[in-house]
Amino acid sequence: MSKAGAPTLSVDAGGLRVAVVAASWHTEVMDGLLDGARRGLTEAGVTDVVELRVPGSFELPVACARLARTGRVDALVALGVVVRGGTPHFDYVCAAATDGLTRVSIETGVPVGFGVLTCDDERQALDRAGLPGSSEDKGHEAATAAVATVVALRKVERP
Repeated sequence: MSKAGAPTLSVDAGGLRVAVVAASWHTEVMDGLLDGARRGLTEAGVTDVVELRVPGSFELPVACARLARTGRVDALVALGVVVRGGTPHFDYVCAAATDGLTRVSIETGVPVGFGVLTCDDERQALDRAGLPGSSEDKGHEAATAAVATVVALRKVERP
């Protein structure tokens, strides 16, 4: 199971401004991911949250890059889902989203919580979406990871 070995992150991230960028495909899964991200941010004490919806997971990197470059967000949470189909489209979208979001984080220094599900079928996506009956809550995990990274990095930054 993919959640085996996952850390328990509990941070005080009050005062941070976080942007949650979410794809629009697979409404039920995305609603679960968004709810999980909102819960994670609330539990961490984040009250300043901007939400932005984009068409799909392929568009996540450009939206996150634009938000990161404004200098107005401390962290980003990218949420999406790509379900394998019968064409190579899955591989291209997954690679583009992953590589693009990694570049955003490295090039801007703004942590990006990676909440893009890459699943073989819709059942796997639903099981990771944080819905009632789901075994995992990847939206919550992505949001918590993003703010925990900001808090960790601030401990080593110069005043």
